[in-house]
Amino acid sequence: MISPRRIIWLWNLLMVGLVCAEDWPHYLGPNGDGSIREIGLRTTFDKPPPPLIWKQDLGGGYSSPSISNGRVFVMDRVSTSHATPTTSGNPNFFRTSTPGKERLRAMSADTGRLLWDYEYYCPYSTVSLYAIGPRCTPTVDEDRVYALGAEGDLHCLQTVSGKVLWSIDFKEDYRLKIPDWGCAAHPLVWNDQLICMVGGRGSTVVSFDKNTGRERWRSLSASKPGYCPPTIATIHGLEQLLVWHGEGLASLNPANGLSHWFAKAKPHYGMAIGAPRVHGDLVHVMGYKGLSVAIKVGADNQSATIHWGNDLRKGVAGVLNTAHLDANGYLYSAGGGHDFKCVDIRDGSNTWQTSLPVRSQKMDRPGAWPSAFTYDYPGSLRTFIYNDHGELISAVLSPEGYQEIDRIKLIDPTHRVGGRMLVWSGLAFANRHVYLRNDLEIRCYDLSAIRMEP
Repeated sequence: MISPRRIIWLWNLLMVGLVCAEDWPHYLGPNGDGSIREIGLRTTFDKPPPPLIWKQDLGGGYSSPSISNGRVFVMDRVSTSHATPTTSGNPNFFRTSTPGKERLRAMSADTGRLLWDYEYYCPYSTVSLYAIGPRCTPTVDEDRVYALGAEGDLHCLQTVSGKVLWSIDFKEDYRLKIPDWGCAAHPLVWNDQLICMVGGRGSTVVSFDKNTGRERWRSLSASKPGYCPPTIATIHGLEQLLVWHGEGLASLNPANGLSHWFAKAKPHYGMAIGAPRVHGDLVHVMGYKGLSVAIKVGADNQSATIHWGNDLRKGVAGVLNTAHLDANGYLYSAGGGHDFKCVDIRDGSNTWQTSLPVRSQKMDRPGAWPSAFTYDYPGSLRTFIYNDHGELISAVLSPEGYQEIDRIKLIDPTHRVGGRMLVWSGLAFANRHVYLRNDLEIRCYDLSAIRMEP
């Protein structure tokens, strides 16, 4: 007779073969929506806690890791000095020149062993308080990795060797005046194109041949290009490129850059950051100073109107993160104040709010500028929330309320903003591991839920 323990062991062994391990090749994961496609991740963190598998030294930056074919890619900055504002004005807008180098690093996803580095001299001209390193997450496509630095240096490299295949300088080639907080819109691969937010007259968004770097098309003029990644969405059966820039939200034909529609959802200070979320014919964008707007797209895909917005009583106004949108049309996000909210995208009504996800275990209330990255995990009916204290939270999110399952601190915050230390880089989930960084190191934890004990 087979013992119960042996049956459990055999079941675990069978499940290992069924577990689907997925790469995380670009910002917001394989689907570009923050959802985790693999199964077999744990959603509780004690007995024992997730083991730290490896860590590797790193410089400063906001770039989250990408994982593809057993390699981790991440950008950082190597600097011998950091500018400190000497003016009595608002430090959030004080710009100065800071010497240093930007770097793209490739490591083994299993061991953290450094495979190669590519670095280049890159003095920063952006707001000094936030000039700690690159903003963009590397985008991996087949055997190429695309890296966009904070000063507009775009490189395409071979993933195995680190050899540069082509490069473009947005400042020189497009006469870009670097935005206050640098180039931060993650590049998008669509078919044989690499689509980037650039800036300048007629070149707010530019498409390049992903293999050669040759320009395919350019489109739009905006006072500020914004910091929001170009996003592909299907509305009324039509695949569209959504571009949220400093003047509003535009929809383009991704094949040629021609316009479908435009809605004037203008972000304050050009701070278009979080990616648009789409539910049916509604598109939601949110930003600084209470901006939360739903845009209704006409059935002909040639017109769009503000469905609701410009009302501080409605919506959720997250600044640094992208909202999670469930299949039923509910948005979940950290807001512009001190809360994490659930909002109905159809009318902007606030279903519930709580400060729990954006405050740490040791805090009675959130600090200034609270933020949280939200990752849906459909295989468990749960959601991971990663707050700016370096804590990973497992929770059940639904219109009925917030139910926290567990949380664990995975890394120390190292960036001082608003009188406190925080971390503003997102996570990567791949091969039942989680990868994360601060301004000193990158870490890999085993998040596998399966333990085989004979």
